[in-house]
Amino acid sequence: MTEIVCLGDFVGYGPNPKECIDLAVGLGVSLKGNHEEALLTEFEGAMFNDRAQRSLAWTRRQLSPLNPDREANVSRWTFLGALKVTHTEDGILYVHGSPRSPITEYIYPRDIYQSEKLHEIFDRFESVCFCGHSHVPGIWTEDMVYLTPQEVNYHYRLVKNKTIINVGSVGQPRDGDPRATYVLFDGERVIFRKLDYDVRATADKIRVIPELDPFLADRLLSGR
Repeated sequence: MTEIVCLGDFVGYGPNPKECIDLAVGLGVSLKGNHEEALLTEFEGAMFNDRAQRSLAWTRRQLSPLNPDREANVSRWTFLGALKVTHTEDGILYVHGSPRSPITEYIYPRDIYQSEKLHEIFDRFESVCFCGHSHVPGIWTEDMVYLTPQEVNYHYRLVKNKTIINVGSVGQPRDGDPRATYVLFDGERVIFRKLDYDVRATADKIRVIPELDPFLADRLLSGR
């Protein structure tokens, strides 16, 4: 059986928040990311730069129950409000951020040199954890090894050590590659996939919305 798991942040920087929410509704599992959390709490306790705050404020207006598509927007807010922050299946943990802080904590490639941080994170799950948040795909193992997708030729077979897999990002890649990134998982192997799409068309959509900073379009084209 094939199941799609979305690890959150399907709204935030992009020009089509309604469409993205509607897609997430139809997935097997969708989790809450820090951008969904910010939408729901109006930034209470959240750390966002000015660009992100303005884009989220614009997104909130698109989802207003006062808009002509009131019924659909009410349904979207209901969906967002019911999102879970973790999902566990067959001993596999799925989160947006980290097992220690499912919404807000980043796991970076450089954390391989922060053994205390990683050991505390590894203590919080059973075998494998899939995460996103940093938007940089990669693999961390309990014996303090970090691997990029390129280093494993985009195919990684799980070992006995606990493993963290960052799946990258479909809509906001930060690894220098503008293609959408996701992973396939069959219980034993993780396959990193890169998907071409019309990045420039999405960037152009961003540029015609005054509330969205042009920087958000530029970074899509560079994958940064």
